[in-house]
Amino acid sequence: MTVEIGLVLDWTGQELHWHEPPGRSAGHIPDSHDLWEFLFENRGMISGFAHSHPGSGAVGPSYEDVTTFAAVEAGLGLRLDWWILNADSMVLVRWAGPDRLDYSVTPVAQVPMWADYLRRRSGMEPWEPPRVRAARSEALGKLLGDLPGADTVEGDQT
Repeated sequence: MTVEIGLVLDWTGQELHWHEPPGRSAGHIPDSHDLWEFLFENRGMISGFAHSHPGSGAVGPSYEDVTTFAAVEAGLGLRLDWWILNADSMVLVRWAGPDRLDYSVTPVAQVPMWADYLRRRSGMEPWEPPRVRAARSEALGKLLGDLPGADTVEGDQT
């Protein structure tokens, strides 16, 4: 089962706090008083918040995401980076202004180390480039093909 998961990050990209409240689903991650307290108490160390959108394909913020980003930033009095990822893509969302809900979305080419862990905790497989996946498949096929009996069909007496 895949569910949305959140992660608070510090300025060095280290994990500070996992947000996995009860009631989360593949399409929703509820707010919590504990998360808000953590954000407020650690606002000097926080660079941003990442969360998953289970699934694949193009990923981006929902209207609820953007209004949440704006409310959190207003409450903390600072701008944050907001990462959203799914099984095969990731974006960075930042306030661009001038209006309260004007956020820009930039695809992330260099995926941080924490992204695969976030995917796994969300119930998704870690992402890998298609050529890496193809090379792994080919290598596994060769390895299995080199095993004794790999070229015989079950029940084949040749």
